[in-house]
Amino acid sequence: MAETERTDDRYSMYNNNAFKLGLFGANCSSGRAITKVPERWSGNWPDNLALARMADEAGIDFLLPIGRWKGYGGETNYQGETYETVTWATGLLAATKRITVFATVHAPLLHPVFAAKQFVTADHISQGRFGLNIVCGWNEGEFKMFGATQRDHEGRYEYGQEWIDVLRLIWQSDEPFDYQGRHLKLEGVCADPKPFGGTQPLIMNAGASPTGQAFAVKNCDALFSTPRGAETIEELADGIQHAKDLAARDGRKLDVYSVGVVTCRPTMEEAKDYHRHCIIDDADWDAVDNILAMKDISPETVGAEMFERRRRHQAHGMGGIPIVGDPDFVVGEITRMASAGLRGIGISFVNYLEELPYFRDEVVPRLERVGLREKRR
Repeated sequence: MAETERTDDRYSMYNNNAFKLGLFGANCSSGRAITKVPERWSGNWPDNLALARMADEAGIDFLLPIGRWKGYGGETNYQGETYETVTWATGLLAATKRITVFATVHAPLLHPVFAAKQFVTADHISQGRFGLNIVCGWNEGEFKMFGATQRDHEGRYEYGQEWIDVLRLIWQSDEPFDYQGRHLKLEGVCADPKPFGGTQPLIMNAGASPTGQAFAVKNCDALFSTPRGAETIEELADGIQHAKDLAARDGRKLDVYSVGVVTCRPTMEEAKDYHRHCIIDDADWDAVDNILAMKDISPETVGAEMFERRRRHQAHGMGGIPIVGDPDFVVGEITRMASAGLRGIGISFVNYLEELPYFRDEVVPRLERVGLREKRR
């Protein structure tokens, strides 16, 4: 297929699906479910490869990894085994045909000259299916592993702006250039080839603060929105509209994505029973408490009632809307998300390989019938 045919629709992920479906967090052991159940996601390479090929064949639009360098402890050492996301994405892109695969990159930990070359390599291997999810900083313990100092909140995005400016200059400039910023001072920068087909990879960011959202509006094609503490679609909707209004004021259009934590079974009762079993009865509560402590969330800081609420919600993973029910209920919730203004969701399951076939066979056809998905050929 000619390059122009493949890249004209890069920013719509090559299809006409009104609502995009992705899989989120499969590069990590346990995925996003902080559970001790033995069938929890392995995160190993054979399972990731099988999942990517299954998702590709099923018409799933994208795979989005988590940038993680160390686990959260607890009995399972939650997310303690992970794959570096650029290498992971490149391997999966080489093994698939249609799906977009993102890398999640901590900008302060990867020099932009090196990063630009890495990303272009993945982009050419996949003929334009590589996507970039930028993280400007979060987990201080991981930064210490690199001997890196976490900047203050505003400083993170100031550095991130220079980082992405250099990245784009590398992708666009035909002649060597110098760059003199506050954080980056570079001389004689040049790199070829450019991104595949004369376009650029889809860029996403998950900033939730006003500074983070402003960064996404200015620099990115999509915002991955996970408002702190949001547990319902109604709580999510306000954040979606706010981000879109910010973009409109800058004369830009911004797609907004979020997370759907799905437990889908033939009946509502089965879904609720399994969800309770995994996420409440057999949760890795020590890992949950470790994550909350990193966020300074405790009974002393937020009160006992709010702490318990946040603790139960955290067991789903790092944010996201729980969608627990039979196929008709799941479709109803996804339809409500679309009506709230979301362009798509990154779905997580307790076990992606075991649960995706049922979702593919029962939920996706229903989404096609309500007009949110194009019928698979």
